[in-house]
Amino acid sequence: MSAPTNPITPAGYAAMKARYDHLLGKERPEIVEIVSWAAGNGDRSENGDYLYGRKRMREIDRELAYLARRMKAARVIEPGEQPDKNRAFFGATVTLADEDDNEKVVTLVGDDEQDAGIGRIGWSSPLARALKGAAVGDLRSVRLPGGHKEWEVIAIDYA
Repeated sequence: MSAPTNPITPAGYAAMKARYDHLLGKERPEIVEIVSWAAGNGDRSENGDYLYGRKRMREIDRELAYLARRMKAARVIEPGEQPDKNRAFFGATVTLADEDDNEKVVTLVGDDEQDAGIGRIGWSSPLARALKGAAVGDLRSVRLPGGHKEWEVIAIDYA
């Protein structure tokens, strides 16, 4: 099964939507109110509240536009509905071991929800691309900034 170009888990989409709603419903109206108040105070060229507020509003608008584009392009995929649970595909939690038997657990998630610090790697990352379609016992070689590294797939789980 080939995944869409911008897959995302239901939890990842919910987090993205929550951020969008927070910016649009809470932060932006607060900044608009500050800017309106500051604009009424006269000289805008030296008014810190006005200048900062305008700058922050542009940042919020940029992030809102970015999130809207990403949510429109996103295809929500439920990892538990994967038909072939014996192979590593989107949403799989994969346990790997290197040549020195050091284990590493990674979950293959959408690029918008990746966080390598907690083992959530983006679907288009080198390691995720190498793991696509792997089964338990398969060896996968990955080119990393420090050189090639070989991993053996120890376990695959779809939570």
